[in-house]
Amino acid sequence: MSGPVAPPTVPGAGVRLADLPLRPELVGEEPYGAPQLDVPHRLNVNENPYPPGPAVLADVARAVSEAGAGLNRYPDREAWELRADLARYLGHGLGPENVWAANGSNEVMTHLLQAFGGPGRSVLSFTPGYSMYPEYARNTHTAYLTAPRRADFTLDAATVERAVAEHRPDVVLITTPNNPTGTSTPLDVVEAALRAADGLVVVDEAYQEFARDGTPSALTLLTDHPRLVVSRTMSKAFALAGGRLGYLAAAPAVVDACRIVRLPYHLSAVTQAVARVALAHAEEMLAQVDALRRERDALVGWLAGRGLEVAESDANFVLFGRFADRHAVWQGLLARGVLIRETGPDGWLRVSAGTPAEMAAFRAALTEVAAEQTLPGWRPPAPHDPGEPT
Repeated sequence: MSGPVAPPTVPGAGVRLADLPLRPELVGEEPYGAPQLDVPHRLNVNENPYPPGPAVLADVARAVSEAGAGLNRYPDREAWELRADLARYLGHGLGPENVWAANGSNEVMTHLLQAFGGPGRSVLSFTPGYSMYPEYARNTHTAYLTAPRRADFTLDAATVERAVAEHRPDVVLITTPNNPTGTSTPLDVVEAALRAADGLVVVDEAYQEFARDGTPSALTLLTDHPRLVVSRTMSKAFALAGGRLGYLAAAPAVVDACRIVRLPYHLSAVTQAVARVALAHAEEMLAQVDALRRERDALVGWLAGRGLEVAESDANFVLFGRFADRHAVWQGLLARGVLIRETGPDGWLRVSAGTPAEMAAFRAALTEVAAEQTLPGWRPPAPHDPGEPT
């Protein structure tokens, strides 16, 4: 008789990362990634909770099928038709030569730092900020410099001007609405950065579509400022996180710089086809933005009413605190099937705006966690109040 079958071995499993000739600045680093857990309510990565509708999916299927017929050929290296569609969506007199598209805004930022950062150069950002920014800098050998935001997480012209004068960065990076705080930055602050900086000023508007009415976009400044770059994504408002499409608007010369450093054929034919379908259905794809704004604003009010500190938000998420042990609160929510994000300043947590059912589940879970952990300053919701969990 044969014995039990030995489990298969993984080639190279005995080799540790520390045994490899890794770049020195990568020693001790961990791969980026928010937890991807199978829980009923995932409110941790600012996704749009509303999937594309049947009409969009039908057009996506047709477009992918058509693209599939030519998969033996390389895609359009310049993604020209997609860039033309993106320019039409943005408006402001932009043409395809003003737009660059890549595999999410992550690759857009990497292209910019490959072209304008690098050894001996620096990028300045304002904290708290997006946790991937230092990784973009590290991966492109760009020095990462920071200056603190104000206590309420906003930016003013004086703060930006002082930081630029002190550091003389090659790239200034302003995020508005900011991640993880949700706060917007006025255009006069962007203009102050443009006056003070010698290099590029990049305004990351990944969440701009969620901003409250009347919040202007830096796109309005492009005509007069050739060193300005405005970055956007289709992952959030367009509900296309799985499609992986980010883009920027800038002077054609900036786009040409990105074309120099990009890898050949960096956007697949399928990605381009799916993104163009989403843009053709922009009105439907963006139909839930107003609903998510309302959920965000209601959530800000509810959290403040419970005695918590809440950052003003123009994004599709809310930063709230403060907790002596935020991980315990995060864990308590997870135990109740609600996954949010442990990010930002110590003591704060971030929750994405979701469907009404998801928001009700979050409120109910947080109410239970607060009672279980006896959170200081917590004000329990009154029974049967409108909008409260029942």
